Amino acid sequence: MILFDRDFYDPKKTKNISSPAQLRRLTGQIYSYASRPILIVVDQEGGRVARLKPEDGFISTPSAAYIGKQDNADMAKEVYLNLAQQLSDMGINCDLAPVLDLAINQDNYVISGLERSYGRSPQKVIRYARIFYDALHSKGIISALKHFPGHGSSADDSHKGFVDITDSWDPIELEPYERLIKEGRADMVMTAHLFNRHLDPLYPASLSYKVNTLLLRGKLGFKGVIISDDMQMKAISEHYSLSQAVTLSINAGVNMLIFGNQLGKISLTDIVELIYEEVKKGNISVDKIIESNRLIDGLFTELPPSGI
Repeated sequence: MILFDRDFYDPKKTKNISSPAQLRRLTGQIYSYASRPILIVVDQEGGRVARLKPEDGFISTPSAAYIGKQDNADMAKEVYLNLAQQLSDMGINCDLAPVLDLAINQDNYVISGLERSYGRSPQKVIRYARIFYDALHSKGIISALKHFPGHGSSADDSHKGFVDITDSWDPIELEPYERLIKEGRADMVMTAHLFNRHLDPLYPASLSYKVNTLLLRGKLGFKGVIISDDMQMKAISEHYSLSQAVTLSINAGVNMLIFGNQLGKISLTDIVELIYEEVKKGNISVDKIIESNRLIDGLFTELPPSGI
């Protein structure tokens, strides 16, 4: 379950998060109704990408760009331990962070413009993403490295439409993923809606078997959960039907699909029924579903979130 503070199209409209007391009540109620372990997820990167905002009574966390510019590991540890503690106190057990994108294109609004990258250097990104990851784990919070295979060189925003990184992407953008995966610091990896014909001449990363299974799992050796970026982003929704997008992503090796209902409206029941029908038709292997459930259940085995 993913929570948001504001409506995407009407920022004055509150969604799931309005204050610490309200959020604690909400997550407590969710856990009380759950018959099995569940993930309660937010995007809490720091800076401008924060669902728990200071104006709503939550602590302030600086952006990744600020952390990278200060280049002070002790400060970063304190910042991210405070962030992780607050998430734990609020009953959040999964954070879609840290961002591993390199700040290659300074004119890229969605990454550099929003100060979501630690910098251009893979070593700096690795250093501070590692600190962020360790802080989350110290409080029992699952993390997601993003946005694979690298959004930092792009010129466009996948929220708004098709994004082609064929001519801008650099293989060094894989280095943070390769390092953290080797170190065992990778619960989940989020694949982005980015097209690169050198990696796959047909499909964007989130729908690509070559990117998810051959590159991320095969070459980089990732064994955790692959999660998609929001499937309602226009990079996908304007180019594929819902059934096409869901079928392609699952067959590509994606284990968990995000439908945030920020960019559109669809019910969980509709998505489940769609997947069920595609399995019955033979378009999706039931083995893919079983394997995804095994991997997702493994998140709780490796790092049991405590809830409230």
